[in-house]
Amino acid sequence: MFSKLRKRQVHFFGWLTLSLFIVFWWRSPATADTAKHYKDLEFAPLPEITLPNYERFQLTNGMTVYLIADHELPLIEGRVLIRTGERWDPLDQVGLADIATTVMRSGGTANYSPDQLNQILEDKAASVEVSVGNASGSATFSGLSENTALILDLFAEVLQRPAFDQAQIDLAKKQIQGAIARRNDEPGDIASREFSKLIYGADNPYASTIEYATLKNIQREDLIKFHQQYFHPANMILGIVGDFDPKEMRGLINKKFGNWQTTAPPLPALPTVQQVNQGGIFFVEQPQLTQSNVLLGHLGGKYDSPDYPALSVLNGVLNGFGSRLFNNIRSKEGLAYSVYGMWAANYDYPGLFVAGGQTRSESTVAFVKAINQEIERMRTEPVTAEELQQAKESSLNSFIFNFASPAQTLSRLMSYQYYGYPEDFIFQYQRAIAETTIEDVQRVAQKYLQPDKIVTLVVGNSQEIQPKLETLTKGQKVIPIDVTIPGSKE
Repeated sequence: MFSKLRKRQVHFFGWLTLSLFIVFWWRSPATADTAKHYKDLEFAPLPEITLPNYERFQLTNGMTVYLIADHELPLIEGRVLIRTGERWDPLDQVGLADIATTVMRSGGTANYSPDQLNQILEDKAASVEVSVGNASGSATFSGLSENTALILDLFAEVLQRPAFDQAQIDLAKKQIQGAIARRNDEPGDIASREFSKLIYGADNPYASTIEYATLKNIQREDLIKFHQQYFHPANMILGIVGDFDPKEMRGLINKKFGNWQTTAPPLPALPTVQQVNQGGIFFVEQPQLTQSNVLLGHLGGKYDSPDYPALSVLNGVLNGFGSRLFNNIRSKEGLAYSVYGMWAANYDYPGLFVAGGQTRSESTVAFVKAINQEIERMRTEPVTAEELQQAKESSLNSFIFNFASPAQTLSRLMSYQYYGYPEDFIFQYQRAIAETTIEDVQRVAQKYLQPDKIVTLVVGNSQEIQPKLETLTKGQKVIPIDVTIPGSKE
């Protein structure tokens, strides 16, 4: 028996060896022919990006509506952009917009209690949400297309007739109080919050933070006034995408929103923006840390700047894998766990130019110097043809992800409408990037990167930072920042 088994094993392994030899012999020439260095790989050109068919119209009450029919799945989703934002919170009531939009959804409506609203949406596997950002408010819905009429009815209820239940107001306040108490837990959060204050100013709406005192000043009647001030159809842009008949959807929208007749008061003026600190080195003491979080930069710009495409290419040279900052500071010098630098923009107010990252405490000074050197090199040394090509290709290839779904396309169209940008702005931007030259990149680097205005912020352990930050100040003092939470029991 053992002999038979042995013969079978020899027979089996013989065939296995022969089979592997045949596979290797058959595949090895092809492998040798196709193995290429990553720089030699060739890819087919990306498909041309086109906008899907969409409808745009306006109701008699001023609400703008976008529709994109998409029958791939039996789903529907929608979004409303509301002309409001945290930037218009009174300084003594920072957090008003946040609480108001939260409780619009959580607090039920005139016809549905909070529990009833939650139960109906859960039973239908649907959602309705309301939120707010710095420069806009947003309300969304989603669900199965067979429930479109019901979902739109609930959505209209939340937007038009919120109940502002007091128990939900108290809960929202309690949750924000918890967030305030924890806001110094993460050094990265400290750095981003305090850096914005250093640039925009602590009392500027683009950098202000919710405090216990401002939260205490917010009452239910303030939420009602907030809703009355901003939630009007003429202040809204509604977009719907999904499995629906456009003619039937028009009728449904008119039924749910067409009779909403209110007069919108004038919107407040946009907050003014100027850089508060013109340079300087600032420090937040966190003795428990073994590394430093570093941010440095100055005021940025807006998307509608004619130089923004060239600045985007500059970003590609400076930031990301294979960039100057990554290659030189992280890979070659080993000074950073992470490093980045970007000229950021906003639609209707200036963004920030920010560079920074995380480094060992003892490498903090060297890290700051290295970033400043790379910024200066962007200004004084033209980028290479290879750097330019890689940065442009990275930007151009990413465009396809801006249109990965009809919902993404719709969101972009609505944002352009909201901020007054042309609907083909993304394509203008695309063409301008393709036309950007080496000379363009150096021109915008010299114009917009301003070393004399760079503000530097370090969050770290002063006992571990060697050499001291004072070696960077040229005789000036390092300015400490106190991040103690006002009203905290600690």
